[in-house]
Amino acid sequence: MDSPYKIAIIGGTGKVGRHIATHAIQKGYHVRMLVRNPERLLYTNEKIEIVKGQVQDIDSIRELLKDCKIVINTFGQPTKGEQIYSKVTKTIFAVMNELNINRYIGVSGGSLTINNDKKRILNRFGAKMFEVFLPKMMQDKKSEWEFLLNSKQIEWTLIRLPFVKDSLKSYQIKENLTDMPGTKITNQDIATFIIDHINNPQYIHKAPFISH
Repeated sequence: MDSPYKIAIIGGTGKVGRHIATHAIQKGYHVRMLVRNPERLLYTNEKIEIVKGQVQDIDSIRELLKDCKIVINTFGQPTKGEQIYSKVTKTIFAVMNELNINRYIGVSGGSLTINNDKKRILNRFGAKMFEVFLPKMMQDKKSEWEFLLNSKQIEWTLIRLPFVKDSLKSYQIKENLTDMPGTKITNQDIATFIIDHINNPQYIHKAPFISH
């Protein structure tokens, strides 16, 4: 049975985003995706509505989010060039507040370390390497986290991911709030976890790690 909810997906053409769109449709949700170049889409589905636009453009975000109840953001920040991920998240939240949308699920890397984390030595070392070799990207991720902490009016969840494996296989998903429980996860299982937690309050205003 179709759900009355419409989901807005940012980053829907990426490795994870397209699985989220497919899984959402299978669960009966309506889906709208923001796409920079629709003519380059490698897959189409009559149940997916496409909005052509840029993540940096607030008018594109407004067109994407109208009539939606949930926002899923898997936009991938390039390692080179201007770090815009935190700016994009702020724009999304501004439009969500305008349109009275209150459920947001985003993703980040397991290298993001926050208060109350209890990472094992190997994971602390890995996070430190990211800070050394990709300092601008990590600072931007931390800026986004600080913004989220001050955005209690929206029911957000930030999912921290390990290495993502492109696979249709599903495995047992491990969850932890203080340390990454494994080293990898399939994009299929990320999609399953995200869609299953749309109406689950367990991780509202939290940043769980998930892995296999």
